[in-house]
Amino acid sequence: MTTTQIKVTGMTCQHCVRSVHKALEKVPGVKSVEVSLEHSRATVAGDADGGALVAAVKEEGYQAELTA
Repeated sequence: MTTTQIKVTGMTCQHCVRSVHKALEKVPGVKSVEVSLEHSRATVAGDADGGALVAAVKEEGYQAELTA
């Protein structure tokens, strides 16, 4: 199992956090998700494809990119 960090731009409230969290949970291979509004970041544990994670966030209307 790996941990993936995603920088998420455009979240402004807890509703945004919930939207991103739900979108990431639906990606196959995801075991757990933590989304931080304060740090504009999502941390995903599991075996999900990084591209699929970024795509899921973008489909919700936010900018996303993988970070180290």
